[in-house]
Amino acid sequence: MLAAMGTEPRLKIVRLLLAAHPTGMVAGELGSDLDLPPSTLSHHLDRLKRERVVRVRREGTFLRYTANTAALEDLLRFLYAECCTRSCACDPARIAPDAPSDQAPSHAP
Repeated sequence: MLAAMGTEPRLKIVRLLLAAHPTGMVAGELGSDLDLPPSTLSHHLDRLKRERVVRVRREGTFLRYTANTAALEDLLRFLYAECCTRSCACDPARIAPDAPSDQAPSHAP
């Protein structure tokens, strides 16, 4: 998933779709907002779809894309657990300072 979002156009697509959540955007809107030709946009959307970053559904002749927030949340949980709780490499309080204290992981041995 990180590799799929690792290019500037794909990251911009994900940002737009997250901002448009939960409605999403049709491909033409994305292309207009990003000033991408349809073939280039299609390539980027296919990669994001293949890696489960976005979902697509047909609405008549349009394709509506939405961010796959469940998959993105899973990715964030994985990164948080690996980087912040297991290895103690990062301080969870700096990453999510407003998180409820009962949600904060324990660093006690």
